[in-house]
Order: sequence, then structure tokens, then C-alpha cells
Amino acid sequence: MSTFGGDIDGGDAGGVVSALAQEADLDAEASVRPKRLSEFVAQHRVREQIDLLLKSAMRRGSPPDHILLSGSPGLGKTTLAMIVAAELGAGLRITSGPAIERSGDLAAVLTSLSEGDVLFIDEIHRIAKPAEELLYSAMEDFRVDVIVGKGPGATAIPLDVEPFTLVGATTRAGLLTGPMRDRFGFVGHLDFYAADELEQLIHRSAGILGVPLTPEGAAEISGRSRGTPRIANRLLRRVRDYAEIRADGIVTLDVARAALKVYDVDEIGLDRLDKAVLNALVRLFNGGPVGVSTLAVAVGEQPDTVEEVCEPFLVRAGLLARTPRGRVATMSGWRHLGLTPPNATFGNSAHAAPNLFDSQP
Repeated sequence: MSTFGGDIDGGDAGGVVSALAQEADLDAEASVRPKRLSEFVAQHRVREQIDLLLKSAMRRGSPPDHILLSGSPGLGKTTLAMIVAAELGAGLRITSGPAIERSGDLAAVLTSLSEGDVLFIDEIHRIAKPAEELLYSAMEDFRVDVIVGKGPGATAIPLDVEPFTLVGATTRAGLLTGPMRDRFGFVGHLDFYAADELEQLIHRSAGILGVPLTPEGAAEISGRSRGTPRIANRLLRRVRDYAEIRADGIVTLDVARAALKVYDVDEIGLDRLDKAVLNALVRLFNGGPVGVSTLAVAVGEQPDTVEEVCEPFLVRAGLLARTPRGRVATMSGWRHLGLTPPNATFGNSAHAAPNLFDSQP
């Protein structure tokens, strides 16, 4: 397996419950990644569909259709791309959309592929427009036209590309152009994991890492992982650290709770920054509405960090709502802080966002 520029699945923004990949995660994630579809936890529908796609292609003796995977960060898009290559017994090249700034960069990667290889492009919606147009002919006709020269003397030189399978991943499917989406033979969306699925994943990771873990400890970590495997594995490693230094090395319910308190992760998975945003919205702005830039200034963060790292989970948990006038705290948001919402708050309306955790034990 080789890589070509760029970092995979995000950056280093956010804290211990950020779904974005951090530098320290890369090696740790590699050790616990499933290597085969049979080892992949959850995503049952997508897993079954990919299994059919791969087996059918191998029976025909041809590369499978190009695959597009969409979903939030940390749900396993990169892992699935690696599994596709492993199931096919093919080589894997990894790059990312932001790393492909010119069509020549992409042409160099495409022409170096061997027959049947898998090319994984993370954050494919951020690929440069000239490179995207070059990719169209490569995906359809396994050919690229390289432009040599400028102006009237420019010449297009056609280069053949070995048949390959493109696996594209995106966290912003709505930003993909229509022509790009239409060239994928299979489009799969990855959902957030259920609590029991995360528990199964945590037990598997604990076995690989050699972490003694009780069912109650796994359940506690699962409940604070925001339905995201990357966060679950990260929290498991942090709880392991606590258990080894301040306990007897076994991750029990009490040890997990004590460890996650040290890392400022509350009972539903909010961290320091999440709670700061919610507190500012409720206590400083009386529940809103307030613009994201103003909210970011109040907590001392960049607007992009608040919007991309904090808000998605706060909205999904039913603690915050986005409205045309700005961000508004829901009834559940007020209650989570132990406060009584005023009658005028958005959360008292019939359109209040539901709290995803109300139905959970």
C-alpha cells in the first residue's frame, strides 16, 4: 500500500471526542482496523451490498464498479476502502482531494496504477476542478488526455490507464457535482453506530490492544462515543491509560467513569468545547438566536471549529437547533445544563428538535 500526499479524513481540530482524525490516531487505528468484510462491525446493508459487488466482479474477472462512500468522519470509509483492496487481492493507492491541486498530479497517479488496483480518494468533493474533469475519462474509458504546451500550440496526448477501481469518500455528499456522482456504480452511506454495535467494536479493539475490559466498562465508553468508532477507540485508549496508572489495569464501570471525567467527557459524550458552546448560548445569549461567529468569539474559538466540530453532534443530540435567525438552544439543551427553559425559548415550540438520548436507558 502506498500513499500520495495529504492527510486522511480531516485534521487535528477538536478534542478527545472529535470525529476528525488526529495525528496520534493514525498508527493506533491501523492496529485495530478490520482487514476483511466479515470483521467489519455494523453497516450491515452497505457491507452486504459491497460483498455482492466484489464477488460478482471477481467471478467475471474484471474490476468492480467505482464505489462512493459518504458519511460523517470516523465511521469507517477509509477502512472499507482498505477492505475492498484486500478482498480483491489488489494494490491500494491512497490520496485525498485537497492534495490533488492540478490535473497533472492526478494523471501521474492514474498512469502508475497496475491492472485491478484500487485508488482511494478521501474527501473527493474537494478535488480541484481540472483534476475532476480528467478523472471523468479515466473512470469511464480508462484513458486520460494530458495537455502539453499552451495556447494555439497546445496538444492533447492520450494516455491509457490500466483498469482500476476508484473508491471515493466524502463527508459532504451535497458538494459533489452531478457528473462526478453519476460515474460511480455504487453509492453507499455510512450511518452512526448503535450502542450495542459500538460495544462489540470496543470489545474487539480491547482484545487486540490487550486491555482487560468488563461489559459494564464497554457500555460506559460506548454511551459517550457519539455513535462513532474512531471516538470509541480513542476513548478506550484514554481509559486504558487511566486504568494502568490510577487503577489495577482493568477497565470497569467505575474506572471508565473516573477516566472520562478526567478528560471532560460527560455522560452523553459532550466535551469541554461542546459544553462551552452550549453554556454560552444559554447563559450569555438567553438561548439564542445568535450567529455562529458571535458564538465562536464567546468561547474563544474559530467559527469553523464551532460549526464543523461542535455543532453537528449538538444538533444531532437535540441540544441545539440551526434556524434562519441563528443558533438556538432547545429545551433538551437547557435541561442538560440543569436549567429551566424560559417560555420564549425555541425548545418549547412544537418544532423542537428531539433529544436522541431520551429513549435510551
